[in-house]
Amino acid sequence: MASGNSTWIDHFPGNFMWSNATLVTKGMAPYGAVALGEIDEVCERLRARQDEPQAWWEEWSALAARLDKAAQAAESGGSRMSAGGLFLRAGMYYFTAERFIAPGPEKREMGRKAIECQTKGILARYPNVERVEVPYEGKSLPALFMKAPGAKGRAPAMVAFDGLDNCKEMSVLFNGLEFAARGWHTLAIDGPGQGESLRLRDIKTRPDYEAAGIAAYDWAAARAEVDPGRVAVMGYSFGGYYAPRIVAFDKRYCACVAFGAMHWNMEEWVDGIRRAVRTDAKRSAQSHFQVPWAFGAKDLDQAVEMAKRFSLAGVAGRIECPLLVVHGENDRIVPLDSARKLYEAAGSKRKTLKVFTAAEGAAEHCQVDNRQLGVDYIADWLADNAFNA
Repeated sequence: MASGNSTWIDHFPGNFMWSNATLVTKGMAPYGAVALGEIDEVCERLRARQDEPQAWWEEWSALAARLDKAAQAAESGGSRMSAGGLFLRAGMYYFTAERFIAPGPEKREMGRKAIECQTKGILARYPNVERVEVPYEGKSLPALFMKAPGAKGRAPAMVAFDGLDNCKEMSVLFNGLEFAARGWHTLAIDGPGQGESLRLRDIKTRPDYEAAGIAAYDWAAARAEVDPGRVAVMGYSFGGYYAPRIVAFDKRYCACVAFGAMHWNMEEWVDGIRRAVRTDAKRSAQSHFQVPWAFGAKDLDQAVEMAKRFSLAGVAGRIECPLLVVHGENDRIVPLDSARKLYEAAGSKRKTLKVFTAAEGAAEHCQVDNRQLGVDYIADWLADNAFNA
């Protein structure tokens, strides 16, 4: 695929920001949300444009627009399933383009296109998915509910929260498809500071994330298809803070999965982004505006101060339900030590720390280099420790 010194994981050597974002996009290939040939096409053009920040969204959005147009033509011609595939890929590429656009009207419009196309694609390809709204403090949080075909009676359900720069449209595929195959439902939700909630509703994140977790449980448990006693919660990447925080305060969840632990010291992490921006922004996986935008901070200086409130110290000990922490040996965004600290601090009597090694594969952040390995492990663990226990 890529030439020169680049690899599957580091497509742009020396440019971790672009390489990581590209790997996130590649990671959706097993679920039909992207095509590797299309990704390679864009990356070959971007290789010569790494000193042009606007090149990122220009190239990804151009591909997305081309597929979007083809999807509309297919839809008009009555080819619903083909249109669905095209819409899904267009939406994922719009979302990739949006990643490095600074907050403002252009970012909002790119985000809107991404969500619209992804939703069209998912609903066309997966009739067992419905778009829903979860009541939340006088507002609502957008979500996708994937029902497990063939599930009899009230079945287990997973509430899946995103990370800092992912979305429910991704999670419903790489989590929901596997869980549905095992007879479990999935509520993929954009919580505060995530996906559509942030992009189109301006709902910022918050340290007391149990507020969103309580709302999600209430909604899921009220569904006739769901067994209220077998509802688990998972968060990936930044969600590795959210999910443990939720179960520390809401004891109704039967299990918790941190799909990638988050930094034990959030202040130190955000300060690391601030330091990278001052020297070489390409060394950071995040742009200088992503954390302030999600936090509702005016800049990184204020975000560093706000990050002090995002801490599981003194909270993790309150966790009582079964807990799984999954992490990669070669995670270059969150150090393995943070996963060990979460595991050690958790009050759960039944807890597991799974570290994927380079020899096994799936050793990168949230197993993005082979996410199915991570999801399979999580599903097996849930079967043994929560849903069938």
